[in-house]
Amino acid sequence: MTKPAQLTKQLARREFDDWAKEYDRSLLHYFLFRPTYLTFLEEAARWSASRLRPLDWLDIGCGTGTLQQMARQSNLDANYVIGLDYALEMCQQARTKMHHTHPEGGWGFVHGDSEHLPFADGSFDLISCGNSFHHYPHQAAVVREMYRLLRPGGQLMIIDGFRDNVVGWVIFDVIITRIEKAVYHVPWAQMRHLFEQAGFREIRQRKFNLFFPAFVTIGTVA
Repeated sequence: MTKPAQLTKQLARREFDDWAKEYDRSLLHYFLFRPTYLTFLEEAARWSASRLRPLDWLDIGCGTGTLQQMARQSNLDANYVIGLDYALEMCQQARTKMHHTHPEGGWGFVHGDSEHLPFADGSFDLISCGNSFHHYPHQAAVVREMYRLLRPGGQLMIIDGFRDNVVGWVIFDVIITRIEKAVYHVPWAQMRHLFEQAGFREIRQRKFNLFFPAFVTIGTVA
């Protein structure tokens, strides 16, 4: 790994380790993160309704586990919802929260690297990644890793900031980049291309949110 890539990942881990205890109280939680979780749940529920068996779900860049909590509170038919995060403190906060609200299980948290996912090929039916993709220095490699973990017919959902209009450009390319330094919000067309390069089919995208615009890209494994 190059030194700039190592530095990018170190900065991201330090930032999120420091943020973990206040993460759920951030204004971004209400303006961006919660709409992201609701979008994931809406898409997952629509897709899983046609399935014959419960799904196995991995969420990459899980933060403090709010999506896992919401998934367990919903009627979604899932065996388990696993979260992975590069920041150890985020994983610890997530475990504490889930032990209080869902001690019966059906969830887990793994401290790991999105570029080297510690799971066997074809381990999951569904993978999500919300608002962390811009931190990954090797984004194409991450999408390929996600593809590797999915079973035939499995789906990948990535949500990140939509920087293709004026509002999004100011928020993500100017403000967020100035704050977080070495990050890159992938444009709409380039995200679709990353999915195509990795081998995904039936790719679809949609934009949501007004003041913190974001977009979801969904692809299916043949």
